[in-house]
Amino acid sequence: MSKFWSNLTKELKPYVPGEQPKDKKYIKLNTNESPYGPSPKINTLLKEYNADDLRLYPEPTSEILRETISQYYGLTKDEVFIGNGSDEVLALCFMAYFDKNDQVVYPDISYSFYNVYAKLFQLQPDIITLDNEFKIPVEQFLNKNAGIIFPNPNAPTGRYLEIEYVEKIIKTNPDTIVIVDEAYIDFGGESAVKFIKDYDNVLVVQTFSKSRSLAGSRLGFALGQKELIEGLTRVKDSFNSYPIDRLAMLCGVEAFKDVEYFELCRKKIIQTREKTVKTMKELGFHVIPSQANFIFAEHKKIRAEDLFISLKQNGILVRYFKANKIDNYLRITIGTDQEMDALVEFLKKLDL
Repeated sequence: MSKFWSNLTKELKPYVPGEQPKDKKYIKLNTNESPYGPSPKINTLLKEYNADDLRLYPEPTSEILRETISQYYGLTKDEVFIGNGSDEVLALCFMAYFDKNDQVVYPDISYSFYNVYAKLFQLQPDIITLDNEFKIPVEQFLNKNAGIIFPNPNAPTGRYLEIEYVEKIIKTNPDTIVIVDEAYIDFGGESAVKFIKDYDNVLVVQTFSKSRSLAGSRLGFALGQKELIEGLTRVKDSFNSYPIDRLAMLCGVEAFKDVEYFELCRKKIIQTREKTVKTMKELGFHVIPSQANFIFAEHKKIRAEDLFISLKQNGILVRYFKANKIDNYLRITIGTDQEMDALVEFLKKLDL
């Protein structure tokens, strides 16, 4: 710890990302990356790209990507914001919409970056407790008179909150922002994007990292009415006016244009998830209903931490959170059929 650190820096507990090991080859089911590569059109783009263009700064407003996304969702480009991964977009949301000591509401079992940002930007968390099956108690999010953020589907549980309840939360908090973090929405849920035209307080945040197979390109975006997007842009331009590099922007355009490939990969992951859930239940696992590209599961006969260690020793990485209420659960990313079969075969060898 440096003597030059601020008191805030000393107190921060940074987000801990999933392990990216280099010691050997693993079946990697721990960071919710797609098991399938990005659109083949991106391969063509990269092969034909003129590297001389990299001497130039990127276009600061990501015009072509905003236009592509807006057409996909039936919005205007002024209702689209692009960031360097959805984590950056979320951080900018905390800066753009909250003042120091403001209250921010989110679930207790949720994306752990929310706690980090609340501390970093000196906000007051109002943390809502999920029930024993990790369901959101919708009534506790109504009429809060405070900013609200929640993932849908939730992370790390995978649970989805039906769209009518999302609208209820938005509708009963008209004077405060409701941020719906939809990193996993393409794996089974209905997006809150449809509410943007009717509600000026809803902001939807999505990512290219999951269903569009571009975790390595760091692209995220927010969708909302023009005034909300303008707020994000003001903060972004006060912090880093060139966040998206030229190649990432073009890759994002191709990923959105290739709807056929997107649908193919998305459906394959959903099918593999349902197959895996069925088999794990047969093996005695309790699996939380998931609409994400991962499952959240526990087994009464073996501690999650022990299973996590055993899997890693046998070349399979999953995610273990040593945290209150979820310390007997593992989060397992959905891989290819072959990868999930290998996981299941290992589990079958255990005395469950």
